[in-house]
Amino acid sequence: MEFKGYPEHSSRQPLILKYFLKRSQEVYPDDIGIVYRNDAGQYFRFTWKQWHERTAQQAHALQALGIKPGKPGEPGDRVGTMALNHHRHIENIWASVLTGTVSHPINMRLSMDHMAYTINHAEDKVIFVDDSILPIVEALYDRIKDTVKTYVYMSDKPGLPKTRVQPMYEFEELIKQYPKTYDWPDFSEDTPAVLYYTTGTTGLPKGVMFTHRQVVLHVLFNFASMAFRVRRKDDPPEPVQNIPMMNIPLFHIHAWGSPFSTVASATKIVFPGRFSPEAFCQMVQDDKVTSAGMVPTMLAMLLEYPDIDKYDLSSLISIGTGGGALPLGLKQKAEARFPLMRAGSGYGMTETMAGVLGATLRRHMGDWPQEKIDEIMVKTGVAGLGIQARVVDESGKDVPQDNSTIGEIILRGHWIMESYFKDPERSATAWRDGWFHTGDAAKVDTDGYIIIADRITDVIRSGSEMVPTVLLENLTCNAPFVLEATYVGVPDEKWGEIPMALVKRVPGSKETEDDIIKHLQKEGVDKGKITKWMLPVYVLYTDDIPRTSVGKYDKIAIRKRIKEYVGKAKKVRNI
Repeated sequence: MEFKGYPEHSSRQPLILKYFLKRSQEVYPDDIGIVYRNDAGQYFRFTWKQWHERTAQQAHALQALGIKPGKPGEPGDRVGTMALNHHRHIENIWASVLTGTVSHPINMRLSMDHMAYTINHAEDKVIFVDDSILPIVEALYDRIKDTVKTYVYMSDKPGLPKTRVQPMYEFEELIKQYPKTYDWPDFSEDTPAVLYYTTGTTGLPKGVMFTHRQVVLHVLFNFASMAFRVRRKDDPPEPVQNIPMMNIPLFHIHAWGSPFSTVASATKIVFPGRFSPEAFCQMVQDDKVTSAGMVPTMLAMLLEYPDIDKYDLSSLISIGTGGGALPLGLKQKAEARFPLMRAGSGYGMTETMAGVLGATLRRHMGDWPQEKIDEIMVKTGVAGLGIQARVVDESGKDVPQDNSTIGEIILRGHWIMESYFKDPERSATAWRDGWFHTGDAAKVDTDGYIIIADRITDVIRSGSEMVPTVLLENLTCNAPFVLEATYVGVPDEKWGEIPMALVKRVPGSKETEDDIIKHLQKEGVDKGKITKWMLPVYVLYTDDIPRTSVGKYDKIAIRKRIKEYVGKAKKVRNI
């Protein structure tokens, strides 16, 4: 491939993903690379050589189905997937991106309207669908049949089902007829590789597309950041091989980029299928999993699992959380249960291709007392290598590092989304003065750590002040009798909005709504973390807290039911 401005003998190569794939094949062909456990407990294991052969067969199949590659600035055909995390899914992702087409993992947890919108907006030409997901596709069929030309059915059982979704091919029958090698092409590093959609909490989902260059840089910068991170003096030794488990759905920013980083490093990657504490524990024990990514809700479910002590989980030394703030109490519970494990939090969004801020220690903090380190590790964090981050007020000026003043997080970096797919109007709103405006409210502490406060749209505006709900949620979750908590504003004639807490208690706990106020007074007000006027006016104990498709509290759904919740809640203080 010719590169303008470079001599013919130049060794410069495009930043494309095929070089990651080649390394795992050439260096570790006979090592187990992919492990998948389905819901029935059946295991599938593939060496890197076997996995490469199947990926090559998929590439031939895509070509035979008429899926065409893209070019710089112009995406190739979109390849949709509606599937859980398993070997066929990751094979499809790699076959798509390496042939110059675009991988589009479809979020099956969106509403039917939003799923239909994303498929049609993306113009998916083919959809690969799991057997368990087929009923959703059948329900969508009349709304997407003019867009999608072909369907491929993926199952651990042979044969095709009876369905009106046509034309449909069976995955294994389709790929087995093709060669096990493929001449992966070179092309421009600016060729689009992946497409994701936001969850549409403020309107229709927005398409976010990333190029090969952006994905490669994201992986390399993350490797560098991990290699030179500051360790605690009592950290466990690094394992000979890191073995990650992929719990985050592949439709959620390709599980925080895991398919690309794991293949690049040729480390074994473990897929538990549909997340459950039982499957998680079994696979950690069987495959000596060392690290896992999950949302805080998953971590809470794991710690509540009654049979957890029946498994050998001693290999697990790292859990990274995202998709919501990591409450200090939950972190401490996790590390008390797993003494060698370290839990930490980070921040990212679809538009940033996963994490861009992380709760990492600075060099002078390595020998700090455990209590101070815990407080650092649940903060949103500092910008990672390759990312610039600021918190600014409405005039665009940086807020002071006073652990108090609320502003908006703005970002720029090598892999931040350049524009929304086919959406110039919302792109112009997001990018201003050379910075991407996240819509997330935050403050900066005296050490320079960013601490997420809320979505700008979710901040409770009481009088002339802003109540940061994430801070209240974290403080509430630190109570030993609380599993989950979220806050919303209740309309009020005098104050505009007043805070209400929706709280899920630990099963069997007997604490009253007033105990929430006592806890917040002691741990928040008395310690100077919040002021008294931020305390909730209403508290409701409930197991019915709506969530979005990626596990975050669904504030829109909660607000729609605000009268219902207020009617059931207890008023715990007067204002």
